Amino acid sequence: MKVFGLIGWQDSGKTTLMVKLIPEIINRGYTVSSMKHTHHSFDIDKPGKDSFEHRKAGAAEVLVASGKRWALMHELDNQDEPTMDELVGLMAPVDLLLVEGFKRDQHTKIEVHRSAAGKPLLCENDPTVVAVASDKALPHLNIPVFDINDVTAIADFVLGHCELGA
Repeated sequence: MKVFGLIGWQDSGKTTLMVKLIPEIINRGYTVSSMKHTHHSFDIDKPGKDSFEHRKAGAAEVLVASGKRWALMHELDNQDEPTMDELVGLMAPVDLLLVEGFKRDQHTKIEVHRSAAGKPLLCENDPTVVAVASDKALPHLNIPVFDINDVTAIADFVLGHCELGA
């Protein structure tokens, strides 16, 4: 399974690009999964639901299943956050796992950059960033720079970089 990431500052457009890139690559015949890291506390469950009550009662894991999907919630309690590699190991094999976030990990990445945010480019200090998707030209960079809206070219690059063809 190939792993490729999208990183960038908050509100740079990572998720917007991700949700355009996934169907673009699937439409080319590849299987794709995604993984997202967040620095915020999150909950996919709701108070009053049975699964929420199971967790609240102290269950270490709660699996919810239906005829359409299943989800496993694992409480970390005082355990360390799992590494990206550990989490990748939990995923079912696909052709390409697209990862949003996990910017400190060593997989290859595209940086999503918006000039209006006024944030520095991450790629200038991160050799795992192999391209940038931006809303403006960045001629000083020595890596490929794509228009943030050119999903076809970005998909071509990702697939080529992962040796999946284009």
